[in-house]
Amino acid sequence: MFPANFSAACSESLYDDPFCLEPAYRPFYSTDRANLLDSFTDRSLALAAPVLAYWSLSLFFHYLDTRTWKWLDKYRLHPSAEVSSKNLVSRSAVVYAVVFQHIIQTVLGLLWLDEHPPKAAPHGVAVHNIAYIIQKPFILLGINDPALVLSTAEFVYWWAIPTFQMLASMFLVDTWQYFLHRAMHLNKFLYKHFHSWHHRLYVPYAFGALYNHPVEGFILDSLGSVAAEWATGLTTRQAMLLFTISTFKTVDDHCGYSFPWDPLQLMSGNNADYHDIHHQVIGIKSNFAQPFFVHWDALLGTRMTREDIEVRRRGQKNKTQ
Repeated sequence: MFPANFSAACSESLYDDPFCLEPAYRPFYSTDRANLLDSFTDRSLALAAPVLAYWSLSLFFHYLDTRTWKWLDKYRLHPSAEVSSKNLVSRSAVVYAVVFQHIIQTVLGLLWLDEHPPKAAPHGVAVHNIAYIIQKPFILLGINDPALVLSTAEFVYWWAIPTFQMLASMFLVDTWQYFLHRAMHLNKFLYKHFHSWHHRLYVPYAFGALYNHPVEGFILDSLGSVAAEWATGLTTRQAMLLFTISTFKTVDDHCGYSFPWDPLQLMSGNNADYHDIHHQVIGIKSNFAQPFFVHWDALLGTRMTREDIEVRRRGQKNKTQ
């Protein structure tokens, strides 16, 4: 279908060779703009987006916290009075700690993200490189259709590879956070000196999502995200999307509400209700998974549901009778 040396030919003569022309198909998310916004570089936007996401969603839930609307009561995981009576840290201390963590993650981002990231190969070259690779299975199947190979290559380039990168990065973030989070509960030194900060919030609320000891915040959250970005080869714009989604998810998991129509809570079983169990005494050695999915808890036997709590409480009650 394609000449054996077409990859090199495309690199040297993109527009002279008909095999090297830019693909006509371009998905809705693609743009040739050097930066998404004229007034900000993509690097600056990638650093600012998670911070803006954190405080915008946090302030929305804080507004709900200050309302006395009766219809909200059925969605609250805890009565409002519990937040002030059971938590062991002031809201101002939480704000200071979160702002400090945002400063640390921004500095790390400035050091890590390239100010002028290297340009990727032209779309036409990249798509034809993929086509050259995938044409062999088509030949084995007896399909000799260059147009079909090219359209498949375009799908792989625009959708399959980016989707795999995002899912793989989410898996790596979950894996990093699950095992470190679990270690911080099982190791008394780590829990006492670092992770116990976060559990001063017995009743979580949205803007306390990133209330952590600075060392934990750097290692668990900031460094884990950077490692996932590096391992999966995300572009700056993909990293921006990953960091923003994970920030929204983290805030939502601590919001204190169980809304049936919340897309972030419908995303997986790892939601506000699931993480709220972890913040209670009965579930503090369970539900370590965060922020996306619950597969590690399910596979390693650390998952606890509301039904599990009821069964345990009934068992304890029967023993005392």
